[in-house]
Amino acid sequence: MEFIDLKAQYRAYQAELEEAALKVLRSGRYILGPEVAALEKALAARVGVRYAVGVSSGTDALLLILTALGLGPGDAVIVPCFTFAATAEVVRRVGAQVVFADVDEKFMVLTPETVKIALSKAREQGLSVRALVAVGLFGAPSFLDELEVLAASEGLWLIEDACQSLGASLKGRAAGSFGKAAAVSFFPAKPLGAYGDAGMVFTSEEGLFEKIKALRVHGQTERYLHVYLGFNARLDTLQAALLLVKLKYFDQEIERRREIARRYREGLAGLPLRFQALPAGAESVYAQFVLCTKERDALRDFLAARGIPTAVYYPRPLHLQPAFSELGYRAGSFPAAEKLAQEILALPMHPFLKQEAQEFIIQTVRAFYDAG
Repeated sequence: MEFIDLKAQYRAYQAELEEAALKVLRSGRYILGPEVAALEKALAARVGVRYAVGVSSGTDALLLILTALGLGPGDAVIVPCFTFAATAEVVRRVGAQVVFADVDEKFMVLTPETVKIALSKAREQGLSVRALVAVGLFGAPSFLDELEVLAASEGLWLIEDACQSLGASLKGRAAGSFGKAAAVSFFPAKPLGAYGDAGMVFTSEEGLFEKIKALRVHGQTERYLHVYLGFNARLDTLQAALLLVKLKYFDQEIERRREIARRYREGLAGLPLRFQALPAGAESVYAQFVLCTKERDALRDFLAARGIPTAVYYPRPLHLQPAFSELGYRAGSFPAAEKLAQEILALPMHPFLKQEAQEFIIQTVRAFYDAG
């Protein structure tokens, strides 16, 4: 059994994917070819923003946003401590100060309340907080509408880390459309995944769009005119072509993910475990399906012994990672994130998970609790 079955997805669209790849290979236009522009246009329309910029990864998408906003030494940025390292890593890369905030234990994302606590503590320390990064964790959008209001009232920029949540929505508004700009990842395991690293920035602000577009190509506004110190952060034409094929089936795959999530929730109801709660009006894309249990490690071993793969996202919160040790956080600093790290477990989740395989997973989880 596969945790994420990318091979099944490839087989489903094999002929179209190979045709698209061959078209690019025969064209000779391997960098920023027409497929990149086509993908940018299609996804900007889908998300409901004016502009999209194809880039080399979700991490670089975040880095480009922070750079384009001019964040750097002397600035501080609030990020959740329970997320992938890239969210905080890019803040350090531009020279700004990371300010960690705890997440809500039920929702697993930032809330206005957790942000207010972090903001107050940062200002007490004399930090100049200028931005807030809200992560759509496991495919579920955070409280983005409320965070937009809070950020505006506090004079902060809201940046949306939608690297896991493209295809999700909040109160009818697409993930990727909130704040100053949003970053998306097309890492192969994402709901819309490439065949290598790839990403995209979304924004409706023309000035920000033009600057990010230049920054991704060494800061050039025209050939050999380098207005900014930029990056080599372009989206390859080949990846864009493959993503355009997969985009045609994206809505179908999202519906399958939601159906699989529904079956998990119904099939595991009544057991001493809990699932990620969603904000009111939120639709998750279920990049992962996670549950929490105090018996996480024993359950994981029980499933592994029966051929069921699982994963732990994330076993160590960012404030306890050695890379951020100089910030001075300690065990106990963020109790919700630390509890999640001890209890969270992801079950197999992908659009090609067959119902009989999922039923086997459900019954095996139930057998663990029956045996206990």
